[in-house]
Amino acid sequence: MLVPNLCALRNRLTVTVFKKVVVLVLIFAPLAGFSQQYWQVGGFLGTSNYSGDLAEKRIDFRYTRYSIGLWAKRDFNRYFSLRAGFTYGRIAGADSTNKDPNLVARNLSFRSPIMEGSLIGEFNFLDIDEKRFTPYVFGGIAVFSFYPTARDANGNVVKLRTLTTEGQGLPMYPDRKQYNLRSIAIPFGAGAKFLLTDSWVLGFEIGIRKTFSDYLDDVSMGYVDRNTLLQYRGQKSVDYAYRGKGTYPIDGYPRGSQKNDDWYVFSGFTIGYRFGGTKGPWGHWGKQKFSDCPRM
Repeated sequence: MLVPNLCALRNRLTVTVFKKVVVLVLIFAPLAGFSQQYWQVGGFLGTSNYSGDLAEKRIDFRYTRYSIGLWAKRDFNRYFSLRAGFTYGRIAGADSTNKDPNLVARNLSFRSPIMEGSLIGEFNFLDIDEKRFTPYVFGGIAVFSFYPTARDANGNVVKLRTLTTEGQGLPMYPDRKQYNLRSIAIPFGAGAKFLLTDSWVLGFEIGIRKTFSDYLDDVSMGYVDRNTLLQYRGQKSVDYAYRGKGTYPIDGYPRGSQKNDDWYVFSGFTIGYRFGGTKGPWGHWGKQKFSDCPRM
């Protein structure tokens, strides 16, 4: 009975492998459906916004700043693209424009540069060569850096991280570690593209970045004891931990909220130049289309 059992097992394995091969073919068939594949290079120009502990609303558009970027993209077919990019932007926020009197009394503010490298997949809903436009959605992964700062009375830049305003690294607060200035983000969003010519593509997109840091604004937890902060970090740290006119809050009083990490948003216009697709591994420059076959 051993041989029949082995034969049956082999047959089952053969069926299983066959099914997996079929599934893989179905998944990758759209990517291989066209021999003409295109590259794009382009740029991004738009705005930056922030959502966090210093924004009473989800996003306070009064603190909109600029963003600019460069990217390269591989169009695998009419519907799927993969792009790598670098974007620089600035974010900011302040309690002075909030309506909640407790936030106004706290009187914190910050600004920070954002430098992001990303790898993002795009899905187009329409054939842009046929319709001349398409809406699209995108998602991917990014690595970014930031550095929150403030301004003193004379307008000089003050680097907040070095002041450890929430007691990071103090022996009395072992759970408060110094935060990293580099982190991971999950970019996702939507937009629309318009074919200006066979080579030039204009777009507009809104890209939300979910981060894994709550310190883009240097605010996350509660206040630390004033005398302890004064002893270990000095008067300047005390002054920037609480910038209100009232009495310094007691140890543990909420300074921020740990419920949600901070977010940032890049929104704006993209412009891309398409090339390649027909001759050699890199194709050639000039007027291009995904398919030279007539449309039915």
